[in-house]
Amino acid sequence: MNEVITIFLFSHLLSQLRQGEAFVIRRPLPVSAPSSIALPTLRGFKCSPSSSPSSPSSLFPLQMSTETSQQWWQSVELKDADLAKSVRKDFPILSQTVSQSSDGEANKPLIYFDSAATSQKPIQVIDEISSYYNTINSNVHRGAHTLSQKATAKYESARDSIAKFVNAKSRNEIVFTSGATEALNLIASTYGRQNIQKGDEIIITEFEHHSNIVPWQMLAEEKGAVLKYVPLDPETGCLDWKCLPQLLSERTKIVSVQHVSNVMANINPVDEVVALTRSLGAPDVKIILDACQSVPHMPVDVQKLGVDFIAASGHKMVGPTGIGFLWGREEILNEMPPYKGGGEMIDEVYMDHSTYAKAPARFEAGTPAIAQAIGLGKAVEYLEEIGGMERIYKYEKELASYLYERMSEVEGITLLGPKPDENRAAIVAFVCDNVHPSDLSTFLDMEGVAIRAGHHCCQPLHRALGYSHSARASLYFYNTKEEIDAFIDILKETLAFLGGNLSMDGEDDGFVPFI
Repeated sequence: MNEVITIFLFSHLLSQLRQGEAFVIRRPLPVSAPSSIALPTLRGFKCSPSSSPSSPSSLFPLQMSTETSQQWWQSVELKDADLAKSVRKDFPILSQTVSQSSDGEANKPLIYFDSAATSQKPIQVIDEISSYYNTINSNVHRGAHTLSQKATAKYESARDSIAKFVNAKSRNEIVFTSGATEALNLIASTYGRQNIQKGDEIIITEFEHHSNIVPWQMLAEEKGAVLKYVPLDPETGCLDWKCLPQLLSERTKIVSVQHVSNVMANINPVDEVVALTRSLGAPDVKIILDACQSVPHMPVDVQKLGVDFIAASGHKMVGPTGIGFLWGREEILNEMPPYKGGGEMIDEVYMDHSTYAKAPARFEAGTPAIAQAIGLGKAVEYLEEIGGMERIYKYEKELASYLYERMSEVEGITLLGPKPDENRAAIVAFVCDNVHPSDLSTFLDMEGVAIRAGHHCCQPLHRALGYSHSARASLYFYNTKEEIDAFIDILKETLAFLGGNLSMDGEDDGFVPFI
């Protein structure tokens, strides 16, 4: 029978350790790979005392002092650290204390390193949503009265803001959805059902989020299509794009890939993928980009990308939950059948048939998420107002390099994905030698650190890596060097504590996080 400890405050547990007391957590780290897969450092970059760098990688040059009396990281200065400092006031949630002391007081400053799951929201976005409900709450497109006209103007202005943000050719190319998951399902259910035939081929990758795998599996099964994938390259921690030419054929009708991996952090070479797909795929092949981890963090120009669709979620780009968007070429959208039937998406309705509106209304049946769309429009404006996506991208490159280098010095963890260079985002997923990611995240939370633990909706990728779960730290423009330094100190102390006090025998308790 498994023993389960009661989770005490970490400070109390540390005092137990110092007194020589030990305890048992019967939740072993399930690092069980197929027998044909070894678990070398090729699938990540193993950190050990012998391999820890004494100074940061030159791939992302950082401002450093020449003094030798300090650790290298103590004298690092991020070039645009003022960005985070200037916006912190807009995110009151980041100034709170969390965790509980023995007297019930929250006493740990929050370090929020989970922005790849959802970003925090600035007061400007929150106030915009509140203002809608307080002053102009009404249904859109359905009334001549003042409130309806103002609500409609705000709602459609948000569409204009997003179209400008991604450089869409027309505002009609922006379709509001509940998020990227619905956007990808919309494409599969409309364009896919209309155009995919038996024997046609769909190509995805082994890195994809489940929302960019399952809809294509369902479509392939329904239509008798062939689903192929670009595999992991264990040598680089990236995808093995050398396989793409062999996968493409004249039967390839859809290629759907992530722009940025939400686990491995690599930024995929979209230009090369587009060029190969256009030259080797079917003449009418469509290219889809899951842009959830790119649109919030870097400039995205849909006209320059050369793809046919992108999907993005508002809640990852300082917008509210429950809203996202699909961008698609207008001529393609207008050839696609509707996704849902009802009000708003129609042209004319008779008792024996109906005709449909053009995009985007064709895909926005029913009362839309008005407040959320207005909030997303304000989020886009906010990102532009604080310096724009180029500034955010450059600062996050600095954060990404610094976080990776600091984590590479932590004993007993393996970092997933490529080493830092121009093609790595500010995400570091990692596994620990003797600690389950869920245990680690629980104990880090006691110290005020919020990271993610689980498979991150990427089970096939984790199987390819030989792990069932990983921990993940993910940053955004409001994070600071000081937070990274504090995180590293807490991480080291937590790993030292847990690694020396866990009995790893017994069976896994079956805990599987949602994401």
